[in-house]
Amino acid sequence: MKTIVFVCSGNTCRSPMAEAIARHLLARESVAKGSEDGPAPVEVLVRSAGIAAGPGEPAAPEGREALRRLGIEMGRHASKPLTRRMIQDADEVLTMTASHARAVAAMEPDAAAKVSTIDPAGDVPDPIGGPQPVYDETARVLLDLIRERLRAASLIA
Repeated sequence: MKTIVFVCSGNTCRSPMAEAIARHLLARESVAKGSEDGPAPVEVLVRSAGIAAGPGEPAAPEGREALRRLGIEMGRHASKPLTRRMIQDADEVLTMTASHARAVAAMEPDAAAKVSTIDPAGDVPDPIGGPQPVYDETARVLLDLIRERLRAASLIA
């Protein structure tokens, strides 16, 4: 099983949207890997957390709406603070900003090789407090970035 953890600041906007998008794409576009018993879907555990998250906060309603507009349901979400154990258990940690990546690496220096920003070209801006169109754009950007990452890892077609 492969584990991917998406990380942002408060785990109420970007990382929960990323988690929901990844689950959606994996459920619909998963690549089957061959085995002795025939093809089987690649098992991927997708999680999200925040560098400065308090536990139990709901996802931003604007983020939920942005995903709905893309045909993606977030489902239940309660914010979670990032832990060293989550980092250790992950195969890949994808952060929204370079500062998040540095914070993750500081928490667990041995994991630095599996930590990267989701967008190699720069940070994904935080939509918190912005109007619905800002959340909509963030969701579209995350959808494209996550699709690209999952394809590069041969997890989706």
